Amino acid sequence: MNIALVAHDAKKKQMINFAVAYRDILAGHTLFATGATGELVEEHTGLNVHKFRPGPLGGDQQIGSMIAQDEMDMVVFLRDPLTAQPHEPDITALLRICDVHNIPLATNMASAEVLIKGLSRGDLAWREVINPMLGQNDGQCSEC
Repeated sequence: MNIALVAHDAKKKQMINFAVAYRDILAGHTLFATGATGELVEEHTGLNVHKFRPGPLGGDQQIGSMIAQDEMDMVVFLRDPLTAQPHEPDITALLRICDVHNIPLATNMASAEVLIKGLSRGDLAWREVINPMLGQNDGQCSEC
């Protein structure tokens, strides 16, 4: 499965902890992330992460583009609800496109843990029907 990891600055430490805790599960999937989040996840886990631009510079939209093309299967976006974000319209668009395309989305640690545990049980296998690329190349992005 193709999994996007995004974290606002105040949540990056939580994302690192999440990625370290669930490294073995994440290792079986193709990971994508916005700039600094991807670098931190790679640094602390040793996992390979395809890094997009930082969120405010278009990274959220790059992930949204993959969602619109049914090339993203799950999004973990640890948001900071207490800090105004200068690119709030991009964030809202990413959340909306997840809803439009029925992409499992976690926006806090509690929902992220539910999704990752469901992923490990096979609860998200229905995405293989939606994302035909999964069966053809073992979840690897054709552009990566």
